[in-house]
Amino acid sequence: MTFPGPLLESREFGDWRIHAIQASGQQLDGGAMFGVVPKPLWERRLPADKRNRIQLGMRCLLIEHGSELVLIDTGVGNKESAKFHEIYGIENRTPGTPDDGSLALLEGMREAGFGPDDITVVINTHLHFDHAGGNTSVGAEGQVSPTFPNATYVVQQGELDFATNANERTSASYFPANWDSIRLAKKLKTVKGDMELYPGISLRRTPGHTPHHQSVILRSGGETSCFLGDLVPTAHHLPLPWIMGYDVEPLVTLETKRRLLGEALDENWLLIFEHDAHHGFGRLAHDGKNFALTLEPRAETA
Repeated sequence: MTFPGPLLESREFGDWRIHAIQASGQQLDGGAMFGVVPKPLWERRLPADKRNRIQLGMRCLLIEHGSELVLIDTGVGNKESAKFHEIYGIENRTPGTPDDGSLALLEGMREAGFGPDDITVVINTHLHFDHAGGNTSVGAEGQVSPTFPNATYVVQQGELDFATNANERTSASYFPANWDSIRLAKKLKTVKGDMELYPGISLRRTPGHTPHHQSVILRSGGETSCFLGDLVPTAHHLPLPWIMGYDVEPLVTLETKRRLLGEALDENWLLIFEHDAHHGFGRLAHDGKNFALTLEPRAETA
């Protein structure tokens, strides 16, 4: 498959400027991505390759917020092996370059006018490797250190506890190298429950995918947006029962989606999809049976 879409989409959002960056592409098994939904249904929306994999993205969000430069999620990073990248379908968008998940994120940041030292806050929706792997980077001598040395990293305390006490079901998704050096540098901030982190930037617990997963709600200039994380990974997961097989509490996901999407529909939120390779932004509609997406015009691209 050829990874589609732009590296960088930038837009004005209220009084802020935001930048959606595709940290890399990803190809995962369609059955795992859609759980109990039969293949004849999901394949109409996302055709699978001969290995039953569907094309996904790995979108991170950069927010220019006054004196703060906030990054939500960090992609897969550069620490994993070529074998790992093959298993999980990690692909760089730049032909001829290594499948290094950190390259596209940093390239997109540069195109937006920023470098790693400029980031002051990193918010992790959760600590799975494809959302927190870019938190840290491996150097030329093999040492692992925070990718964004001037940033405070923010995650739910319950998520950190869940990640550091992984079991046979969850350990394949949680790698301590993605947060250990941050804790050592005293750059990791944990929070408990819903809160406003900065004016207009709020953390909302959205459990189900993991018990302490969080989404990020943005409010500026009369506009509201939500970075969904893995609650609704792609626009194709908007129907309430279309839930990933990766979710550890799928029935909790169902009720979390019902509440959050109802709120988003009522208030006409702008939704941002992390794993959708084609659709970054959209607003909700409802056809009387299911939620559906009204696409936003594509933002400025680079």
